[in-house]
Amino acid sequence: MDDHNSPASVWRVNVEVLKRLLACAAACTCVGVIYMQWTYIWMLRSEMAAITQRFRPLETARDEGGICCDSAVCYGATSCYKVNCYHRFPERRTHAEVRDKRDVTKQRKRREKQHTFLHLVPVSSQSYNDGDITVLSWAAEQSRGQGLQVSADIVTVETEGTYFIYSQVLYKDTTWIMGHVITKRFKGAETKLMKCLKSMPSNISQPLNTCYTAGIYFLESGSTLQLSVPRKSAELILTAHATFMGLFNI
Repeated sequence: MDDHNSPASVWRVNVEVLKRLLACAAACTCVGVIYMQWTYIWMLRSEMAAITQRFRPLETARDEGGICCDSAVCYGATSCYKVNCYHRFPERRTHAEVRDKRDVTKQRKRREKQHTFLHLVPVSSQSYNDGDITVLSWAAEQSRGQGLQVSADIVTVETEGTYFIYSQVLYKDTTWIMGHVITKRFKGAETKLMKCLKSMPSNISQPLNTCYTAGIYFLESGSTLQLSVPRKSAELILTAHATFMGLFNI
């Protein structure tokens, strides 16, 4: 019998074929693993290249003295990155900081600026026969600063400036017209700043009427103001809510 056709020979041939198939499969597996690793490495390199290209301007800005955004994400001790983050260069940053500080300073000054004001309520009234007038003495109910001072019937301006002046008097008089005048005196000159006239009702037993006036005027340092009623022994209601005078710097 031919030795090549024996079962032992066939078995040996099959074993050799199987070994070759296994070797081929192992080689293919190794090649596949290497290809997958190479593909993964290539993808990583592509991503790194994209990241480098994306953040290269940030690195350049940092090297040239730029700054990272406040919310930037930091990697390591010196590198800061953030999507859509931009760097401001020293000269731009300086101008922006100066502008911001200037704006904050202005806002703080506006908040902290203390406007001088004085609100007066009546204390008493006194008539003078020679001038046929009645003057009111005042007390400061509210005030701020030292720019305005009151003494009896005289208000003295210590700090010059533009002031809003207001006054109201409640009259209880049978005279058919009542009113008051605010007079400014400065260096011997006398100026009537405001006049207020009001018709009084004549058909009732107790005629009552108020007269309010206001205006804006420049007042020099050292000038004085006085409110007077051009009637001797005028009947006035001296209550704080009805008769008052005030001014404040604007």
